[in-house]
Amino acid sequence: MIEQYLPALSTYAGDIDGVITLIAVLTGFWYVLCNIVFFGFIFRYRAKSGASEYITGEEKELKRWVTIPHLLVLVCDLFIIYGAVRVWVDVKQTLPEQPYATVRVVGQQWAWSFVHPGADGKLDTADDIKTVDDLHIVKDKPYIYELVARDVLHNFSVPVFRLKQDAIPGRVIKGWFTATDTGVYDIQCAEICGIGHGVMGARIHITTEEQHAAWIAENTPANLATAPAAPPERKPLAATALAAR
Repeated sequence: MIEQYLPALSTYAGDIDGVITLIAVLTGFWYVLCNIVFFGFIFRYRAKSGASEYITGEEKELKRWVTIPHLLVLVCDLFIIYGAVRVWVDVKQTLPEQPYATVRVVGQQWAWSFVHPGADGKLDTADDIKTVDDLHIVKDKPYIYELVARDVLHNFSVPVFRLKQDAIPGRVIKGWFTATDTGVYDIQCAEICGIGHGVMGARIHITTEEQHAAWIAENTPANLATAPAAPPERKPLAATALAAR
């Protein structure tokens, strides 16, 4: 139902939508039922001319209108807790064992910075690709992200992934996602972080593996792309003379 208004483009987006729908259905049911009973009682027991009655609320036949619905609501809560914990463990506590790549996400006032691994597939090497407000990933590949904040609290939010994670200064928070379709979509900051919070938007570019490889080749740092080949290793003269004998 939610995906009719906002695409669900991660492997766990449907599970999160399911929990939201479950909560909406259960709370919506009790909201409608309570209003029906409430207004029904107002109409049924409205004051009549010349008649009045004092009710203490201690009568057993009246208490059951509270205790029985209370117990039923608790049963509904158990279903919500089960569904929420199952999704929480999958999304927040279980990282892919063999991720395709790791990207670094940096929140700052008021922009998102991203560090992508280069052709070697590793972060913190010479071919890392750094961008501002543009994150590039591959469809159907599991990614781990390292989320940090340079100044104040931020929140890394990708609505189409149903992903929201606080970025906390002094901490590196890891999470994951796997995109299920290609396209360009919004990244937001969902934590009020100062006067420029409202303009702290970015874009996530989801492409095929071939398109991503072309993007890496095009954006590899110039000093690596044009660096001359390393000269052959020279042997000491003594070793060269011995080899010639």
